[in-house]
Parts: sequence; structure tokens; C-alpha cells
Amino acid sequence: MRRMINSAELFVGLRYLRAKRRTRFVSFITLISLSGIALGVAALIVILSVMNGFEGELRDRLLSMTAHGYVTGSEGELDGWSQVRDEMMRETGVVAAAPYVQMEGMIRTNRSLNPVLLNGILPDQEALVSGRTINFVEGDFDVLTADSRSIILGRFLAIELGVRIGDGVVLLIPRPAGDGTLESVLERFIVRGVFDAGIQDHDSKLALIHMNDAARILALGDRVSAVRFVTDDVMSAPHVSKNLQARFGADFSTSDWTIENASYFRAIRLEKMMMSILLSLIIGVAAFNIVASLVMVVTDKTGEIAILRTLGMGPADVVRVFFIQGAVIGWIGVILGVVAGVLLAINVPTIVPALEHFFGFQIMPGDVYYVTQIPSTLEAQDVIIIAVTAFILTTLATLYPARRAAHVNPAIALRYE
Repeated sequence: MRRMINSAELFVGLRYLRAKRRTRFVSFITLISLSGIALGVAALIVILSVMNGFEGELRDRLLSMTAHGYVTGSEGELDGWSQVRDEMMRETGVVAAAPYVQMEGMIRTNRSLNPVLLNGILPDQEALVSGRTINFVEGDFDVLTADSRSIILGRFLAIELGVRIGDGVVLLIPRPAGDGTLESVLERFIVRGVFDAGIQDHDSKLALIHMNDAARILALGDRVSAVRFVTDDVMSAPHVSKNLQARFGADFSTSDWTIENASYFRAIRLEKMMMSILLSLIIGVAAFNIVASLVMVVTDKTGEIAILRTLGMGPADVVRVFFIQGAVIGWIGVILGVVAGVLLAINVPTIVPALEHFFGFQIMPGDVYYVTQIPSTLEAQDVIIIAVTAFILTTLATLYPARRAAHVNPAIALRYE
């Protein structure tokens, strides 16, 4: 369209949108097209917002016990951790850092024998790293004191072991011997607390003890496994990790949550992509309906198109007439879909409980899912991409019928009029 649409083309294009008695079916198809576009756009916005909400919820739960990244030695152990921690705190973006000793083993009671992942921590420093997000069912970090043989268990691990506060458990930990073999260490600990992180791997396998106890079991002396850190922005953790690697050099190794939990978020991205493709088919079907309805309009208006051509309207003018009709249908559908989708996405936490109460069932029961409420995070970028894509798709859908109308031959169309 080399020039602007004039008033005559706008008038004729909008007039063709109005239903007449003999074109009610065409108008019904037009309404279905508009509704389909609105439904597809709204569904895409809501689904992507819910997926964003689940991604954020998963990230928060994963990071509740693992921090945003860590620094360790090249051999997997770190000496002089205090100086390393002080140096880490000087890095821009790091708001807290704490050492820990990590080991794997078995935990036993008279009732059960389970695998366990043990983190030896310093309570006062660990509280700055994970204390803002961890949920204690019983006890807190302060129950862990040096050489007290106190232990805090994940909620499901405590249930499987059948223990309560004050009960004893036995840890079976393998540690390297001087000749390169492994020797088993048996230690008895007293349960002083229970936490609920909301992640299966944490709640069923993780336990916390004081760092001094962990270092004694592994005979580490003053060494630790690593020093982990928390940043002021979780998304900046990869950049901070890269800066720390450059700061400490090749004798140290750094990592961050995007590397440690890559499989989780890769799965979510794949799910978001597949959901987007599937729901985009709704918009695609609606776009084909626009093509079908405009083709029927062109067929129905062949005589009128011929008259317009004889009055001086050129092929390009006819293209613009039907472009206006199709574009108005598509754009109104997109606008209605964006408005409905944004409103629904914002109010998902309110709408879902109301639906659960009305129908008398819970969508995500707590005995099956860790997340019992459907989260929703609306991102402007998603809305813009969906709206622009739908605008382009519906606009392209008008081109074929419009060009078909432009090729109507006035002489042939009016031969029998």
C-alpha cells in the first residue's frame, strides 16, 4: 500500500463488516474468527504467565537451600575459607556468603535406613544466606552448636525415619583413608530441628549439622568444601560467578544455580515452548477463518466490486478495502484477547480458589504437589511478543482475499447484471 488509506476505502471496508440478511452466515464466521483470535491470545498470555509463576516458584524453592553460587578449590576442598569469604564480599552484587562442608552417607534409626546428604554449616553465617527463605517446622539454626552432635532433618526424611525432636540417629559416613581407600565412620546425632524447603530432593535427603562436626567426621581440619554466596539479584548470579572466577584465578572453581539446576529450567523452557506452539494453533485456525470469511465476502460482493472498479477504484484501492475489513476483525480480536489475558493472568490467584470452591475440588492438592496454589507472573515481554505475532498473523491473513478481490474483472462480473 503505497499511499494512505482514504476515507472512501475506509467507509466501504467498514460497511462490509455490517451484516445484511443474506450475509448473516458470513458475519457469523467473522464473529467466530474474532472470538478465536481473542481466545487464543488470552490463553497464551495466561498459560505463559502461569508457567513463569511456576518457574519463579521452582527457582525460589531450589535456591532456598543452595544459595546462588559457590567458590571452591580446584580439588573440591577450600583452605583459608575466611579470607576467601572476605574477598567474595568485596565483589559487587554479593550480599552474603557462608562456608559449608558437604558429604554423603547413610542415616539410620531402628525403623529405617536412608541415604542422606549432609551440609555442615556455621549457623550465624548460614542464616544470612538461606535464613530468609528456609521454613523451619521445628527448631532453627541456633540449635546447631559446635561439637554438640545436633542435626536438623528435612521434613520427609524425618517422617521416613520416624523420628521426633530429641530422638537419636546414627550417621554412616565414608571418608578417605590415608592409603587411598575409604573407611566408614559411625556417629550418633540428636535430632534438634525439622525444615520444609518444598523440594523433594531437599526434604527427603538433606540434613544440616554444625560445620565443626562435619569437619571432624571427614578429618578436614580448617578446610571446607566451598563458600557459597547470595546476590542482590538472582539473575545476576552467572555474571557474579564469572567475575569471582577471574578474581580468584585458576586455582579456584566457581559455579552458580543456572549450572547446578540446568535440567529443571531446561524442562520448563521446553514446556513453555510446546504450550506456546499448541496454543498458537488457536490463533492460526482463527486466521484461516478470516481468510474463509473474506473469500465469501469477495464472492458475495463481486458485483459491487465491479461497480466500484467502473467508478474509478483501482486494484490497489480494492485491496485496501478488504485489507481494512480483515485487519479490523483481527486487530479487535487481538486487543480483546490482550485485555482479557492480562486481566485473567493478574487475577489467577483469586480466580482459581473461587473455581475450586465452586466446583468443590482442589486443582493441586497438597498431598500430591509441593505447590498448592497456582502462581502467575505476568511479563510485559510475553504480552508484547504475543500481541505483535497475532497482529502480523491476522494482517497476513487478509492479503490473499484482498488480492483476489482486486483481480475481479468488471466486464465479466457485470455481464449478466
